[in-house]
Amino acid sequence: MENVHRAGMPGLFAEVRDDDQVWHGAAGVADIATGRPVTSDMRHRVGSVTKTFTAAAILRQVEGGQVGLDTPIGRYLPRLVPGERGDAITVRMLLNHTSGLAEYLPHAYPSLKAFPVLADTGPQSLDDHRLTRFDPVELIEMGVTAPAVGAPGSTPGVYTNTNYLLLAQLLEEVTGAPAERYITRNVIERAELGDTAFPVGPYVNGPHSRLYEAWFGMIDPPRDYSVYDMSWVGPSASLISTVADLNRFYGMLLAGEIVNPSSLAQMQRTVPVVSQEGRTIEYGLGLHPMEGPGQSVFWGHGGTVWGGGTLAMTRADGKRQMAVAINFQRWNGLDSSGKPHPHPIDDELATLYRLAMYG
Repeated sequence: MENVHRAGMPGLFAEVRDDDQVWHGAAGVADIATGRPVTSDMRHRVGSVTKTFTAAAILRQVEGGQVGLDTPIGRYLPRLVPGERGDAITVRMLLNHTSGLAEYLPHAYPSLKAFPVLADTGPQSLDDHRLTRFDPVELIEMGVTAPAVGAPGSTPGVYTNTNYLLLAQLLEEVTGAPAERYITRNVIERAELGDTAFPVGPYVNGPHSRLYEAWFGMIDPPRDYSVYDMSWVGPSASLISTVADLNRFYGMLLAGEIVNPSSLAQMQRTVPVVSQEGRTIEYGLGLHPMEGPGQSVFWGHGGTVWGGGTLAMTRADGKRQMAVAINFQRWNGLDSSGKPHPHPIDDELATLYRLAMYG
C-alpha cells in the first residue's frame, strides 16, 4: 500500500480477511492540503460496487415470484422501454449488461459527449453538475433513445448505468417503495451493515477522505469532488460504505445468506461484456470474477466515482477477502493517439490486489 501511495496515489485503505484473521491498513493522506491521514475505517463512495446490492435486491424479488429473470422489461415498465425493445429486453439482460441499451452519461454531461474518444472530452460538466439533482426517468430516456450499442441478448454486452437505473425503477414498480429504501431494508439491514447507506444529500457523513479527480490529466492539479450530488447514478453507483462492511456483505452473499444458493448460481453465470474502460470481462448478474493464472476464483465488483475508487473481491469459498478504497481517479494522461498512458500507480495497484488476494 505504501508503494501505491509513493507511485502517486494520495491515499488508500483496505481490509483483508483470511478465515478468522483480519488485517486493516492505510497509507497516505485524506486531504492533500492539510496532510490529514487516511484511516482504514473511513466511509467511502464505492461507485458501481452498488450494482451488486441492487442485483441482490432484484434476485430477492425473483425468489418471491414478483419478478421473472427472463420476463421482458416492457411488461413491467412499458413507458420506459416501449415497443419491440421492451418485448426483447429481459430483466436478466439488464442485470448482465446484454440489453444493448446505451450509456446515458455522455448525454447528461455535455463535455463527455465524445466518450469513449477521451481526447475529445473535457471535465467542465463535472463542475457544472456538482449539485444537479437529476431525474432518473430522464436519464433512462437519454439511454433508451440513444443509438443502441447491440441487439438485445447479444454478446459481448456493453456495460452501462442505464441498465441499473432501469432495475431501480423495476424495484420501485413491484415493491411500491423507492429502490434505495427497499435495498436498505432487504439487503443492507439484512447483512447488518452499520456503516453502509445511500446518500441523502451531496455529503459523505462520518469520517471520510476527499476525492481527487484528474480526468486524464485535464484537471491539474486534481480537484476534490467529495461533495457531489449522486443522483447522476442513483442505485447504480451511489452507495457509501466501508471496506469492513463490503467484506462482510460479499462474504454473506457468497455464503447464500443474502440471496438463496440458486439465486447466487444465477448471479455467477457470466457472459462477455465490454467494460467502460474498453476491456472485455466476464460478467454475471451484478457480480464479476477475477482469477490469477492457476489461482482460485474471486467474486465481487469494482467501482469508480468522480475522484474515488473501490474494489471488493471474495474467494469463491468465502474464506479470503479483499476490499480496497482509493481517493484519486483517472490519473493516466493521454498519449498522442488519445489512449491513457501507463502509470506507476497501475502496476502498484495490480501488485497490491494480487498480494491481498493470493498472499
